[in-house]
Amino acid sequence: MDESPRQPIKIDLNQFKLHIHLKHKTELTLHFDSPSRMFYLAVIALVVNEMKRLGKITSIPLEEHSALLALFNKTVGGSAGSSDREHLIPRIYRKWKDALPDLENGPLFRVIGRKKELENGVGKTYQFTEAEKDSWANLFEYRGSHEHVRLRFSVDKLGASLDDIVIIYEGYQNAEAWEKFISSLGQKGEEKPKPIEFFPKEPEIPIVPSREDKILSLKKRWQWVALTIVLIVVALAVWKGYFYFPPGRVASIQRMAFPLPDKPSIAVLPFVNMTDDPRQESFCDGLSEEIITTLSKIPKLFVIARNSTFTYKGKPAKVQQVSEELGIQYVLEGSVRKAGEQVRITAQLNDALTGRHLWAERYDRNPKNIFVIQDEITTHIITALQVKLMEGEQARIFSKGTKNLDAYMKAVEAIYLCHQTTIEGNIRARQLAEEAISLDPNYASAYRALALANIIDIWLGLSKDSEESLKQSLELYKKAVTLDASYAMGYVGLGYALMMARKYDEGIAQAERGLELAPNSADVVIGYANILLYTG
Repeated sequence: MDESPRQPIKIDLNQFKLHIHLKHKTELTLHFDSPSRMFYLAVIALVVNEMKRLGKITSIPLEEHSALLALFNKTVGGSAGSSDREHLIPRIYRKWKDALPDLENGPLFRVIGRKKELENGVGKTYQFTEAEKDSWANLFEYRGSHEHVRLRFSVDKLGASLDDIVIIYEGYQNAEAWEKFISSLGQKGEEKPKPIEFFPKEPEIPIVPSREDKILSLKKRWQWVALTIVLIVVALAVWKGYFYFPPGRVASIQRMAFPLPDKPSIAVLPFVNMTDDPRQESFCDGLSEEIITTLSKIPKLFVIARNSTFTYKGKPAKVQQVSEELGIQYVLEGSVRKAGEQVRITAQLNDALTGRHLWAERYDRNPKNIFVIQDEITTHIITALQVKLMEGEQARIFSKGTKNLDAYMKAVEAIYLCHQTTIEGNIRARQLAEEAISLDPNYASAYRALALANIIDIWLGLSKDSEESLKQSLELYKKAVTLDASYAMGYVGLGYALMMARKYDEGIAQAERGLELAPNSADVVIGYANILLYTG
């Protein structure tokens, strides 16, 4: 049998390599080149094999395979961690969620043909485009909690199907290869009995150490004791600083000064100036204010005002203290420092009710144009917060295509108001969409927002000429997909407008194009469903 099939995605359990060669999209060969790394390729292969057995790309519950996972850990994983279910499954969950999708740093594999380089003198990273990093990261979907984990290898997001994946081991493929692989691990996992010694060893002649040897031995022993104490102290400090959360560090709903809102609530603390330059103080305050102002425009968030959060400026306030005094769940804190010729900005989102860090990011930028930096970082933070706090897939969509923060926020608000389908809201949505276009004439989402406002005008009876409004909507949607050929919601919107123009086949074809681009987008799926509904 051919050991090198030409499938676009190949999981090689002989050499522990993962090959992804998709035409015109992605070409990667990843080598899981150590026992602890080999373990995670085996987990990927397990998920893929189970999906193939079920005949669909779906989430696979790990609880059912705990014995097999323990075998992986013992054999290919070199017993790097505990095989107990309560430790092993949460470890896989964390790696699947955080480390495996990290193509840039490649913590669990080596990227063949790519060289790691220093990033701004800080850490080593591989050089990839944002599209490559996004494609890889989106492959690893997970559901459930640390204990009840469901994993999915979402190759459909790369435009691939189950038939495009092949598992190989020795001279076999897929199910046969998997069975042979598991069988080989079973043999490795069997412990061999120790041989019985029939002949006694010759007695060793004791060597009496000299006085100098005793002194040297004693010195070495104390050196090891001292080193052990230092390591224990360091380990305890790291554990207490990053992993241990005593009850005092978790906010209490009962002690909150105000009732907890019924939607995600957040306080943005003033960013701390870590430089010796007092002129950076205004930049720190401006960045904090910009984030607060922008977050306040998102209707689904409850945001504490600047006057309240800035009372903590220059004070060593703890996250749970802020939470209880302001009656909120989430706290965003950050800092600004000079790093050579660059400004380094860090931001961190905390859940005060659990004491956990939800998200953290670092931005290194050249401070030549401080306001452009401020807008860029604010956009990144807003997008991340919406995704983390509200599972907002639209946040990712709107953040693409523009570097203008005002245009981004106006398009977001316009779409939201359109979906409310009120007369006042749609009038405002039209105004915001037009302003977004004037701020960035090449921003696809702004044209989609204006096109949708035209559609809602027709539904609400606001349009003086429905045919003209529909014609304008079609032109605007076409403009959006011309500006961004990967804009799935643009194609779905175009399909909807074509359906309203009674061009049913064209409408369905455009919507299906959007579905191909984003098959796991809830908004795309429901938009496509509506078109099918109205076309019968």
